[in-house]
Amino acid sequence: QVQLVESGGGLVQPGGSLRLSCVASKSIFFSDLPMGWYRQAPGKQRELVASISSRGTTNYADSVKGRFTISRDNPKKTVYLQMNSLKPEDTAAYYCNQGGLGRWDWGQGTQVTVSS
Repeated sequence: QVQLVESGGGLVQPGGSLRLSCVASKSIFFSDLPMGWYRQAPGKQRELVASISSRGTTNYADSVKGRFTISRDNPKKTVYLQMNSLKPEDTAAYYCNQGGLGRWDWGQGTQVTVSS
C-alpha cells in the first residue's frame, strides 16, 4: 500500500515562498506514473494545480502558472512544488497523488496559509 507523506507547508506572508515535498513510499512504479499536486480550500472542491509526467512534462492551472514549479526525483520517489509569489488565495491544504486517472489513498496533506 503506497503511503503519501506531504511536508513543507506553513504560514507565509503574501509574496513569500514555500517548497512542498511529497514522498510516495512503497511505490514500485513511481517513475512510470504522472504525479500531481492538488489543493483544497475550505468549502471548495479539491483541485489539481500542477502535474508532471513520467518524462518531466509539466502542466499548471492558470491560477498558479508562472508562480509554481513542480519537479520530481524518481530515485527518492519524491515530488516537489516550489511556490513563489504566494497570494492569500493560495491558502489551502495541499496534497500529492497520481496525476493521471489513478489514485492512491490520500495522505494527510500539508497546510499552506498565506496571510499578513
